[in-house]
Amino acid sequence: MKHLIIGNGVAGVTAAQAIVRADPAAEVHIFGAEPYPYYRRPRLWEYIAGEVEQEALYFRPAAWYAEQGIALHLGTPVVGLDPAGHRITLADGAEVEYDRLLLATGSRPFVPPCEGTDKQGVFTLRTLDDAQAIREYAGQVATAIIIGGGLLGLETARALRSAGLSVTVVEFAHHLLTRQLDAEGGEVLQAILEGQGLHIITQGATVAVLGDERASGIRLKDGREVAGELVLFSTGIRSEVALAREAGLTVERGVVVDRHLRTSAEDVYAAGDVAEFEGRVYGIIPAALEQAQAAAANMVAPGSQEYSGTLVSTTLKVVGAELASLGECVVAAEGDAVLRRADPAAGRYRKFVLRDGHLVGAILLNEKRNILPVKRLIERGADLSAYADRLLEDDFDFRAIV
Repeated sequence: MKHLIIGNGVAGVTAAQAIVRADPAAEVHIFGAEPYPYYRRPRLWEYIAGEVEQEALYFRPAAWYAEQGIALHLGTPVVGLDPAGHRITLADGAEVEYDRLLLATGSRPFVPPCEGTDKQGVFTLRTLDDAQAIREYAGQVATAIIIGGGLLGLETARALRSAGLSVTVVEFAHHLLTRQLDAEGGEVLQAILEGQGLHIITQGATVAVLGDERASGIRLKDGREVAGELVLFSTGIRSEVALAREAGLTVERGVVVDRHLRTSAEDVYAAGDVAEFEGRVYGIIPAALEQAQAAAANMVAPGSQEYSGTLVSTTLKVVGAELASLGECVVAAEGDAVLRRADPAAGRYRKFVLRDGHLVGAILLNEKRNILPVKRLIERGADLSAYADRLLEDDFDFRAIV
């Protein structure tokens, strides 16, 4: 059985490993457009900060893939997919046939409409090449602006601050990390980050990048101007669906998949940032891992494993701020019980969402010891009715009730 995987990110490589483990006789090929073996994208900010070098980002050296029985084709973009003919076309015109195929093409940065984004010194961060360019440019300037107060934006802001730059974060919404934090938690996090020397602007809509050929700052919709020689847009992602759409697959926000990660084309599966399951593109690593495992199982033995969704779990780790956002924690449904406690002076925030007594979501800021047991309680849908009046106490032992 010949399996092709388009994309050598976390979903693609995880699926390849799972396929060869399940079927050692399988022929597995990974096609990656980039010239690098799989690297850890969440650590790119550490590379920008100069805390790690390029080799430390790699999951495994290129030789490891061959040892596992995986043929790795780097710097090999796939430009065409023919589901009816069960073949793909490479950039050099070569065609490769397959029995089953996995789309793991990931996503690309989204840049909102804005004047001047073609100026020198304007970046997005998605690839190792992006990180290399940012790191080099950062060594030539003293100020930077991060447009977008999400996870990647804040981690990159911390990286550039560590590299010695004066950094301003501009967030469109009322508070930082709108997908992971509510307003109260956002205020606590902002205070922590400002204490570390970051400048934070919320409710700021960027309409133009200033400067002649090189960026010199930005202009906000309300007329304010912010100085900055390096401008990074960290304003979300969009699934990389061009190949799938041109091949006639069903595409909405992502490539639509069913509970077996099958697309609308026979023998074609999808996983990771490119996949849309039950109307949702997760865009997080835990989902990519779970989807890749399920897709691989079904590529080897169709219908053998169902995917039912992923518990949304994201983390932010910067100096002085370790955040875990778990489950349905930002917007509570009608009838949910919401328990919260903020301690801005200590940089701590705790929030729990109970639905009919069952824990469905939590926010834990600088509460590292509680993250794992609380996550397990959410996964179990644990009934915490008997403990509701004690969940906000400092000495409450979550491990004792897991």
